[in-house]
Amino acid sequence: MSDTAFSIPAETIAAQVAQLLGERARSVTTDRGEVTLVVAASDYLEVMQTLRDASQARFEQLIDLCGIDYSTYGDGRWEGPRFAVVVHLLSVSLNQRLRVRVFCSEDDFPVVASVSGLWSAANWYEREAFDLYGIVFEGHNDLRRILTDYGFIGHPFRKDFPLSGHVEMRYDAERQRVVYEPVTIEPREITPRVIREDNYGGLH
Repeated sequence: MSDTAFSIPAETIAAQVAQLLGERARSVTTDRGEVTLVVAASDYLEVMQTLRDASQARFEQLIDLCGIDYSTYGDGRWEGPRFAVVVHLLSVSLNQRLRVRVFCSEDDFPVVASVSGLWSAANWYEREAFDLYGIVFEGHNDLRRILTDYGFIGHPFRKDFPLSGHVEMRYDAERQRVVYEPVTIEPREITPRVIREDNYGGLH
């Protein structure tokens, strides 16, 4: 018998989550057997604690958290908030999973509450989203870059971040230290060409 034999149908989970959260659930949808809950930034921390502690939810584990930049979504026709945080929760007790999406209320300074106090696993995930997207997690006790250097400028997963970056670094022998300088690489667009020899593939 498979491990999923006793899993709860997605529609059932969605109905339970909607009933549990009431108006705090902006939307609860199912797609490809997965449930996605959307909540407002102002309700995010309270909702997450409810999902962890309520007997009908019991999401004991946070298994993933990431940022999203929607600025080019739908070929640039996206009209909602630019930044969002997506969290994947797992209930081992009830054998069910849930995706939670929360949109940051401001595009210029995206902020949401930290859930690292509810799930310790969120600590490094939130630092990663802060580093790569510039999303600030209010209440995080050690919010600093985790993948880029301390002197790094910008957030490289934002859609408007240049492929070559803003600065480059090198070791300066005279100053005996690492220095940062403006990027000297000129942007260029490479168009691939398909070159095939005569009689390619044995065709005449």
